[in-house]
Amino acid sequence: MNSELPVIGFWKRLRVLIQKEFRQIRRDKRLAISLVVPPTLQILLFGFALNSNVTALRLGIQDDSKTPESRELIATLTESKSFTFQNYYFDGNTISAAIDRGQLDAAVVIPYDFARDINRERPTNIQLILNAVDTNTASIGQGYAEGVVADYNATLASKGLHARVNTVPVQRSRKGTVNLIPAFLYNPGLISNWFIVTGTLGTLLILNGSLVASTAMIKEREAGTVEQLLMTPAGTTEIIVAKIAPIFALLTVVIFLATGLIRFVFNVPMRGSFLLVFGGAVLCLLCGIGIGTFIATFTRSAQQAQLLSFFVNPPLASLSGALSPVEAMPSWLQPITWLNPIRHFGIITRGVMLKGSTFAELWQYFAALIAFAVVLVGFSVWRFRKQLG
Repeated sequence: MNSELPVIGFWKRLRVLIQKEFRQIRRDKRLAISLVVPPTLQILLFGFALNSNVTALRLGIQDDSKTPESRELIATLTESKSFTFQNYYFDGNTISAAIDRGQLDAAVVIPYDFARDINRERPTNIQLILNAVDTNTASIGQGYAEGVVADYNATLASKGLHARVNTVPVQRSRKGTVNLIPAFLYNPGLISNWFIVTGTLGTLLILNGSLVASTAMIKEREAGTVEQLLMTPAGTTEIIVAKIAPIFALLTVVIFLATGLIRFVFNVPMRGSFLLVFGGAVLCLLCGIGIGTFIATFTRSAQQAQLLSFFVNPPLASLSGALSPVEAMPSWLQPITWLNPIRHFGIITRGVMLKGSTFAELWQYFAALIAFAVVLVGFSVWRFRKQLG
């Protein structure tokens, strides 16, 4: 019975400390406003205003014709700077799986009777499959492919087949023309802000988590209440948990707010489980709180915390692939983005909401977020505890 008394005392002290933190946050109206207004503005602003661009799209080929004519078309596609050849595929399922895993940006399917129709001066069709999660990339890819097909049609004309560029439907095409039929996966309507807002969610969780956490820690220190807490029976672990728990609880509201805006203002579908998005968001939020707590341990005022955050948060947002495709970055910079929790969460969000991906397909990104959260929160708590000591 006596062994239970310390445990009861721990939870009782922790409850009192957490209630004290909630009362303090409630009295700070600016902090309460910062939990609602910035996330709303960021989602709306980024979703409506930003755009992206990319080149050197990764291309897969399914050549059912296997003729000199089809090989010539493939050479025209892969020799251009618009596409980078990745691999040959033998059926549509493997192409869809490769696009789903992020190994391809586009794929071209050449039919069996491709060469026969060309030689008989009949209209022939090739299919272009594009990953439309990033609609801007899909639109650019379609334009690139149409330009390459135009070059190929010019080659046919030089051989006496009198073909020319023609992107109208098949029934209106002329003899000897290769028609391109695009198929957009995951985002058939090519709604560009779907890519932006699903990436912005992770960015605002990190930014707001770090900002609110560092501000709350700094204000506590400036008010001198940290020293008063050290004089109470509460231990350092209880003080740290009481500091983080209310901030985490309030910031989870941001997850539901932002997800609601994404779902109902921008009409982004939820093809997978919301629990996966919520779980990834919680881990991303813990990373942001860890960053904010870590910043607070190196600064003595709110101004210093904001200045240090300026050197941490913008690079995280820029190197996340949230607002612009990672493929648009220099090749030497792309591997560094894997050290950014926002990138892993962006892959989870887009995979679940747009592709309907399951945990089995995204577990490695969850594992990375767990590792980031443990390291960031653990190290920041260690620093804070050291200062309290």
